[in-house]
Amino acid sequence: MNQFIPKRQWRLIILLAIACHGTVHTLLAQPSAIRHYLYVATPGVRNYLQYGGHGLLVFDMDNHFTFIKRIPTGGMDNKGQPSNVKGIAVSLYTHCIYISTIESLLCLDLLTEKLLWEKKYEGGCDRMSISPDGKIIYLPSFEGDDWKVVDAKTGAVLARVILHSASHNTVYGMDGKKVYLEGLKSNYLTVVNTADQEIALSVGPFANHVRPFTIDSRQNRCFVNVDSLLGFEIGDLHTGKKISHIEVKGFQTGPVKRHGCPSHGIALSPDEQEIWLADAFNESIHVFDISKNQSPQAVSIKLSDQPGWITFSIDGRYAMPSTGDIIDAKKKKIIAILQDETGTHVQSEKMVEVQFAGKQLLKAGDQFGLGRVASH
Repeated sequence: MNQFIPKRQWRLIILLAIACHGTVHTLLAQPSAIRHYLYVATPGVRNYLQYGGHGLLVFDMDNHFTFIKRIPTGGMDNKGQPSNVKGIAVSLYTHCIYISTIESLLCLDLLTEKLLWEKKYEGGCDRMSISPDGKIIYLPSFEGDDWKVVDAKTGAVLARVILHSASHNTVYGMDGKKVYLEGLKSNYLTVVNTADQEIALSVGPFANHVRPFTIDSRQNRCFVNVDSLLGFEIGDLHTGKKISHIEVKGFQTGPVKRHGCPSHGIALSPDEQEIWLADAFNESIHVFDISKNQSPQAVSIKLSDQPGWITFSIDGRYAMPSTGDIIDAKKKKIIAILQDETGTHVQSEKMVEVQFAGKQLLKAGDQFGLGRVASH
């Protein structure tokens, strides 16, 4: 397009840029400015289509989380209806985003936005995690006996880890050497060596069955939700011992819509100074200050609905519960609510940040609210 602009007009454009306190370099570099997008897989609250329909929704994090587009996906059940989305992850190595449903794992190219493959696995699928180098996925069966070790490029199964624990949530350690596996029927968090798939450690026992959890970037501590607890517990990832039990103060608990436990959702702020905890019955998030190796309850934030998950933007600026409320993490205030192209309030427990410079992938976040101190 530039070849049709006369030289005299080019000089005028450059002079105007300089007059507006810009530079030629800034002017020409603008198309490659870093952009931050939130990718939200739906239906991400069970198979409920009223919270944003079906597909992969993209929001502009640099423009007040404005809806940009809906990317078509697969993931249909045997009746031809959209199946529950169970997990989401991104690989910079394959430049793909992965979405798991109860039945299958989908791989979409983030650059072409095309579905490359969808594979069904024996026992179904749950919330997976991808290695730091983007090459390997640990894919739990749907509340079954095993985790499959999957090649991120092809979807081929390379190995299996069998725990008989009702396989569920999965976190890959930042060093790539260990993966953390949670089963719905276990009071322990299992740590596995990724080199040989051998169990390295069992952390616990915790007060009840382990539910969502998170870990710090140096892999010293785990912070876990457990059944029946409005609060969380802390485990030592070196000794395997439970070291703390923290209950929310000043709030009652009662019936919840989903998941069957008071706190289903926990996130560590990227700077590892705070724990953010979901409270479904009270439709709130409780923030705990852990900067001094304690867990004092600092503040509570009222949400628009019952939260079932929490994640963070990579830089820690935003906390993003599954309710679609976007929270300024410093001010502890809701500053936006996710809405799709029809104005429908979007909710999902499966979302992840992706950063681009032009068409180049730069960084990807994680569906879990993980500590990131060691990565900076």
